[in-house]
Amino acid sequence: MPRTARAVERRFPLHVHISALFTFLLLFTGVVLGLFNYRQTSRIILSSSEQLFARISQDVETDLRHTYQPIDHLLSLLALNEDNQATDSYQREALVRPFVQALNDNPKLASLYLGYDDGDFFMVRPLRSAELKQQFFAPDNAAYQVWMIDRSGYGRPQSETLYLDDTLNLISRRQELNERYDPRSRPWFKAVRENAEQITTAPYVFFSTGAVGTTLARSSGATAVLAADLTLADLSATLAQHKVTPSTELVLFQPNGQAVAYPDTRKLTVQNGTQAQLAMARDFSPALAALIDAGLDDHQQGTLTLAKRRWVMAQRHLQAGGPQGLHLALLAPEDELLAEAYRIRWQGAIVTLGILLLCLPLGWLSSRIIVKPLRALVGEAEAIRSFDFVYPASGRSSVLEIDQLAVSMAHMKETISSFLEITASLSAETRFEALLERVLQETVDISEAQGGLIYLLDTDSGRLEPHALFLSGSQHSLEQHGIPGYAKGDGAMPFWLQQPADGGETAVLSLGFDQADAFQSLLRTLDSPRIHLVSCGLHNRQGETVGVLVLLQRDTGQESELALLRPERIAFVEAVAGVAALCIESQRLLEKQKQLLAAFIQLIAGAIDAKSPYTGGHCQRVPELTLMLARAAAASDEPLFRDYRPSAEEWEALHIAAWLHDCGKVTTPEYVVDKATKLETLYDRIHEVRTRFEVLKRDAWIAYWQGIAQGGAEPRLAALRDAALSALDEEFAFVARCNLGGEAMAEADLERLQQIAARPWTRTLDDRLGVSWEEAKRQQRNPAPTLPVQEALLADKPEHLIERPANEQMPADNPWGFKLDVPQHKFNRGELYNLGIGRGTLTTEERYIINHHIVQTILMLSHLPFPAHLKNVAELAGGHHEKMDGSGYPKRLKREQMSLPARMMAIADIFEALTAVDRPYKKGKLLSEALGIMAGMCQGAHVDPDLFGLFVRSGVYRQYAQRFLKPEQIDAVDPANILAKAGLS
Repeated sequence: MPRTARAVERRFPLHVHISALFTFLLLFTGVVLGLFNYRQTSRIILSSSEQLFARISQDVETDLRHTYQPIDHLLSLLALNEDNQATDSYQREALVRPFVQALNDNPKLASLYLGYDDGDFFMVRPLRSAELKQQFFAPDNAAYQVWMIDRSGYGRPQSETLYLDDTLNLISRRQELNERYDPRSRPWFKAVRENAEQITTAPYVFFSTGAVGTTLARSSGATAVLAADLTLADLSATLAQHKVTPSTELVLFQPNGQAVAYPDTRKLTVQNGTQAQLAMARDFSPALAALIDAGLDDHQQGTLTLAKRRWVMAQRHLQAGGPQGLHLALLAPEDELLAEAYRIRWQGAIVTLGILLLCLPLGWLSSRIIVKPLRALVGEAEAIRSFDFVYPASGRSSVLEIDQLAVSMAHMKETISSFLEITASLSAETRFEALLERVLQETVDISEAQGGLIYLLDTDSGRLEPHALFLSGSQHSLEQHGIPGYAKGDGAMPFWLQQPADGGETAVLSLGFDQADAFQSLLRTLDSPRIHLVSCGLHNRQGETVGVLVLLQRDTGQESELALLRPERIAFVEAVAGVAALCIESQRLLEKQKQLLAAFIQLIAGAIDAKSPYTGGHCQRVPELTLMLARAAAASDEPLFRDYRPSAEEWEALHIAAWLHDCGKVTTPEYVVDKATKLETLYDRIHEVRTRFEVLKRDAWIAYWQGIAQGGAEPRLAALRDAALSALDEEFAFVARCNLGGEAMAEADLERLQQIAARPWTRTLDDRLGVSWEEAKRQQRNPAPTLPVQEALLADKPEHLIERPANEQMPADNPWGFKLDVPQHKFNRGELYNLGIGRGTLTTEERYIINHHIVQTILMLSHLPFPAHLKNVAELAGGHHEKMDGSGYPKRLKREQMSLPARMMAIADIFEALTAVDRPYKKGKLLSEALGIMAGMCQGAHVDPDLFGLFVRSGVYRQYAQRFLKPEQIDAVDPANILAKAGLS
């Protein structure tokens, strides 16, 4: 909307509208009066509740007094009965009738009984219910139980139980021997004997009936204690009658917290194992627990809030009911007490509501007018929260504050949307140069500038160098415009670069043509004599400056083109610059990590090559040849390779796998890799054999001189000597030739070697002296012979066998899928065993160690935490010794089980080994010879014939030869002939 139109329209504050439309609705007098009446009524009801609680406690105390006093008087009268002093059970049966009369007159009595100092006991219990009869095994028509214990005899205590009907006629009797009950051990008996007066026990659960009651007892004569069990069930009924409201809680409990009376009598007792006991009052309800925890004083009243409900509570201490008296707790919910007050309050509210309803139509219409734009803003805010930036903008409002909020919401939505788009765009870029271009383009577009320039700080030189330039909607060459770089601290650096480069605030200024110096060409390109410039620092996560972002804006005198200089636009540019700086830093760190990984990989490969002169530059040349072949496959239109178009991540994985394809060689002992003769270990043991031959030759001379000294014929002895020396020289020469391993061992050679080995020689020195503890341990397998001892000239001794540790065993179900024929021993250094090697210089054990480097390669690479796009590095690197027919190692994979890059690496590994010129033990083969050998391997299903055909047809072999082979190795090659030999014609 044009600015002039906005100036004419009037906007009013929200409070003006509310005051004008809803003044007449401020009729809250009725509400105030209603609240006042409610408070007064509540105060009256709460004050009356205190009097009500006091009356309830008086009624309960009166009930307690009426419960205990008659029993006290009854015991006082019964204690005077002379029959109480009877000395045996039969005399005490006279007590049955007065006891029965007392029990009938006092229904609350559970039993009457006498305990004697000599342990005798007499009790009468009314059987008022079927449960009691069943509990005491009484007949159905029994009305009373009489239990007598007599300890007056010299035998065991005798217990007798009589069952009487309601006319006191005997129904049945039961006797028991060895009665354990002794009244003298009971608390009521002890208390009377200690106090010599009438006592009342604290309420408890009767063991026999499970009822809640108490025991009253007093002395009767000098030798007896009269006691009565009193039930307190009526107290619970009394409490139930005094419930003020349906949710009122009343409980009578002892000082220890055990409940004595409660309206719900089922909760009074709880089972503790096999014995019932009084429940804790606090367990009946959370409200009672809170009241008891509050610790109110006697006759104190208060309130508590529990589960969002307010309770009025009181507690009274009653003297009756036990040695320490009882406590009465009362609780009533305030909402039930104040039900009448609530009714009055609601009546007032209804009256007030009726008044308000008269104004409802006008209020509804006014609120709709005001709330409608606010609702639209809420919907817009919800859409923004859901990242929905295409949600329609809310309309304008006549309320000033709402209208301002709508405008701010629109600007905020636009800013957030732009910021997220830029952030997503920058985060998605993976190439560094493209990232810089994207940063400039997005920032220039969103800030409505005409140009932008990025300077980055070179961490090595400390210079601030230009890296990207964007002008008038396109990229420009930095060299074309002569944009200079600056060293930090350089006095020639403009202050608008120096300030943000040093971590200062964003620089905002206008720059004329005469002030532009080296940047005048930018003004010419922008066709402006003056530009507005915003220079913002790019800072990483640590707050360090990584560069400077410069935005350029023409100065044409139009106010609309000054948007770049507004504070909110500068703040937005700074936010975008922060994201851009993080993306730039991440790309730099990623590139540095890749460079570090590549250097580390090449370092390992170089170390492996430097470890042994027999490998030379193998680990460095195989990657080059592998990538050459891979590029040829990627460029080929042949049907077999048409789908092979590796991504950048797949190229990276192949590059790393090729460089690390022999990394397992770091674990291979050098003396095995470099083994040049059959007897060589860390040294060539042919020297030991030569020494033995020297000893035998000395023995021949000694035999000659001994024969001369003994008068033998010199010509005959000389002939024997010369024949022996000649035979020894010839035999050693044969053994030495066998040691070289240059030719295959024929069966006749093996037989002759056995004959030579059988020649005895005499050893006089102990061969167990001066050896390592490990070798000594192996020699202990056989007892030491007595010196001097004759031994075979060449032998396979037990100490030559070195066991393979358990941790080097490879189970058949290993997780890597290795299928290896693991030799029994790690090393077999037997002299005959080594000299009898059929071809070459390596034993089966040593060849396993050589081949095992590929297993170590796979294990080492499998344990490296490669990212997802490099997860197949181990598979690529570990397959170059597999054969297409499944006879290779270590997994015996077939062609279809191997990836195309893995098969490429196998060809590269073989071709490099055949043509290498830096192997001391062999000469590099001619180009045609190497290809001929590999053609034969295609026939033998050792290498992939299709890849070998591509290798030949694409000329990769010649490209490699020109870079790495000597000129004399590069001879003429007939590709058609080679392909024919490989069966590919």
